[in-house]
Amino acid sequence: MNNNFYHPELLQTPEGVRDIYGKECAMKNIIKDNISRVIRSYGFDNIETPSFEYFDIFNKERGSALPNEMFKFFDRDNNTLVLRPDITPSVARCVAKYYENETMPVRLCYCGNSYVNNYSHQGKLKETTQLGAELINDETSDADAEMIVMTIESLLSCGLTEFQIDVGHVGIFNGLVKEAGLNPVQIKELRDLLISKNVFAASQYLSELSISENLMKLFVELPQSFGSKEYLALARAFLPNEEATKALDRLDNIYSVIETYGYSQYVNIDPGLLSSYTYYTGVIFRAYTFGTGEPVATGGRYDSLLSQFGHDGAAIGFVICIDQLMLAIKRQNIDISKPDPRILVLYGSADRMVALKLVTKLRSDGMRICIIRKSSSKGINDYKEYCMRNNIGLIIDVEDSERTNIINIADNTQAEVLIEEICGKEEEE
Repeated sequence: MNNNFYHPELLQTPEGVRDIYGKECAMKNIIKDNISRVIRSYGFDNIETPSFEYFDIFNKERGSALPNEMFKFFDRDNNTLVLRPDITPSVARCVAKYYENETMPVRLCYCGNSYVNNYSHQGKLKETTQLGAELINDETSDADAEMIVMTIESLLSCGLTEFQIDVGHVGIFNGLVKEAGLNPVQIKELRDLLISKNVFAASQYLSELSISENLMKLFVELPQSFGSKEYLALARAFLPNEEATKALDRLDNIYSVIETYGYSQYVNIDPGLLSSYTYYTGVIFRAYTFGTGEPVATGGRYDSLLSQFGHDGAAIGFVICIDQLMLAIKRQNIDISKPDPRILVLYGSADRMVALKLVTKLRSDGMRICIIRKSSSKGINDYKEYCMRNNIGLIIDVEDSERTNIINIADNTQAEVLIEEICGKEEEE
């Protein structure tokens, strides 16, 4: 090792990112495969967007991440670029560009990393993997319900059984602030307080505004109000604004469709649910489970976002937060591993030709084969320990041009097997 170039800190990752390897990486791939299978069963096609885009794709007018939460840099032409903090605006841009004349539903799904420059002391990842779907040009409540059901089935496919989907509608909050006559600055301040469920600070802030006692009570009770479908009828009696009551009607319709699917037991109505992403225009939802304080999935309707890219069209989407989902699965001790056996073929220099023919045959049969030329400094027990560390279930030790010794790592049994029994007898010329 050249000590002039080696520094221990080079082995560390920057704050907010991490390495994923071994069994954890295998688990992540299984999760992605399971969820992708669910989404594709609903007829969605894959799309890939760049990891970085022009800054304006995500600026505050779009209602996406805040500028100070983005990783910004410049290209050679001095354009401001950002690592995408959110994949939905990128997909919206693609829809406006490639599906501009399509008026029927467009179904797109994706998997990629997003980047948010959180404060380091928050302990949050700055690079996360998102797997999601977007349904374009369908404004119905059936489409809303379908996306929520897809989220439920995605989580079920990963072994989760105890989780909850909180479903709300931004029209409730929008109707109340319209009734209260609040300006944009006041709306943002109040939204931030309600998102954080800071009821005491929200009460204090509202007391400084000139609004009625009834409205103030509704704002404060929103974050604490949630329940099943029966709650909708109770809430409708207290909401004074037409926009808010229409939002409740929409939630009622969505819940009924979810009941038809047979998944209402996973759904909780939350009239106070809000998002920091202001591009949402209708239903919004989040999925929570044990083992993580953050949602494992989020979604909602964003009917006005596409028009900002020159394409008028309704849209709803959701995203599974893969890193949070992995954390929950591990903490709940859910085993989603799949048998994926590998075989180690050992050979000496004199038996290279027959060993390579053997592994070629096994790989052509669909087997996962590792191959190692035996070292005089290693004994068979060294190779067994290597297999146990690396989830390899079988050793095929090529003893000569005709025979192998097959060792089962699980029970340490072994048997002599002729190579022609594995590869088949070569035809005579």
